[in-house]
Amino acid sequence: MRVPPLPGLDPHPYGAVHRVRVQARKPGPGARLDLRVGAALREARGAAPFVVREATVRRRMALMDIKLELIGVPVTDIDRAKTFYERVGFHADHDVTVSDAIRFVQMTPPGSSCSIAFGKGITEMTPGSLDNMQVVVDDIEQAHAELTARGVDVGAIDDQPWGSFVYFTDPDGNRWAVQQKTPRGQ
Repeated sequence: MRVPPLPGLDPHPYGAVHRVRVQARKPGPGARLDLRVGAALREARGAAPFVVREATVRRRMALMDIKLELIGVPVTDIDRAKTFYERVGFHADHDVTVSDAIRFVQMTPPGSSCSIAFGKGITEMTPGSLDNMQVVVDDIEQAHAELTARGVDVGAIDDQPWGSFVYFTDPDGNRWAVQQKTPRGQ
């Protein structure tokens, strides 16, 4: 959503701070001049005599979309990791050897717009150090059954007040949680 500029505001190059010239009624003796922009602009529409003041105003910026796209996963054996994540159900998007120093494998869980990447020269993290990666499903019982049928070692379903979970680790020990947002039975 784009925030329209206020009348009389000169946009700051970064779009967050504006300089405004405010005309407000000259205060009487002992009165304070109200430099709040909204009040001053309303007052300036018909009040005289005027005093010109400058004020800096902050407007809430329209937030740009920031999407999580790719997470590096540290592994020791690229082919073993690729086989494991295919078994979990991830789609292999890319497997490219860029040079002797870089091999890039990108895999995406079904229905997700965020992928994982692993390979040679991808991350400096220690294999197995990634903890608490989380994916979300609509039906935890179905996810548990499918992962078990694919040979993924998942524990029993863990019901918490904030969701139902199953957990697994990849061959290097990177830990994953699969969550159903609404706990079972609610």
